[in-house]
Amino acid sequence: MPPAAVATTNTLKIITSAASPSCIRWRVSGICYWLHCTLFGCTIRTSTKVTHYLPDAVVSTYHNPGDNPWQEMAGLSQVSGGLENSITGALGGLTAGGGNQKLKAAGSRKTNLNFKYADAIGHPASLIVSNNISGYSCKSVARPLMPYFLSTLDSLAWRTGMPESFYPESLIPGQRELGSQLASNMWGNIFPRSGFVTQVDDDKANAVSAQRVADIITRRGQVHVYQPLVGNPSEGYWPPAPVKENAGIGNHKWQRLSPTESKSCAIFPDGEHPSAIDGSAAFALWQPYSCCERRGQRLLYTVDY
Repeated sequence: MPPAAVATTNTLKIITSAASPSCIRWRVSGICYWLHCTLFGCTIRTSTKVTHYLPDAVVSTYHNPGDNPWQEMAGLSQVSGGLENSITGALGGLTAGGGNQKLKAAGSRKTNLNFKYADAIGHPASLIVSNNISGYSCKSVARPLMPYFLSTLDSLAWRTGMPESFYPESLIPGQRELGSQLASNMWGNIFPRSGFVTQVDDDKANAVSAQRVADIITRRGQVHVYQPLVGNPSEGYWPPAPVKENAGIGNHKWQRLSPTESKSCAIFPDGEHPSAIDGSAAFALWQPYSCCERRGQRLLYTVDY
């Protein structure tokens, strides 16, 4: 695909892009049965269970600090770059900077080794969408504009790939890959979850980097510096499961924000798309929620459609 223009977006555009019925996909998904007790006895009450998606985070990937395509957040990587400078200095500067490097393999085959900075920021419209869905809606676990991941603060793991380079997922072919070799659409490996991606297509390299970030922040206890984007289930409330590649739209989906904005959502791999001249991109991570109105002291059971 030919390169697009320099990738830029802003908070207003991101909020506006979230008004997407196809991404929200609100639906009635079942019935909840509650035990409601008073001094005069107990009764069973019902409420409607609903399922829909919410935009939880904006994941941006780019080549150089300060090049985040989300204009209002572009300075975060520069402000938080002190730790990275210390790490790269300790490594002798061998891994400093971003961008890509052409590598020539056996014969005439060439690949590109890309290094991507990445940020994951709470979607500015997460609460707006939740509060304006027609009908009962669930609460997002995300906080708008909260930095959940800044690669400049996670430099040790993001630049070296340690210790994840020794994980089975990194060493065994076919484990944790975005796409499939059999389907001829394998975009890259998820592990090690670092900033280095071997990919000739810059758009696909951005997508792999974004998928890695989402994989990190939607789990607790990962060997990275980040803020978990994880909810706690409770009676009548079921927050999203951890993001998993190739799991279908029932697990998560992405909306492209930059360099070109999409009005719909999809999962990676999602075909060919133009890359930006400056190598940056921004994606909105949408996750599914289910909930029902509390109508008693105890949730007895649910019936799902």
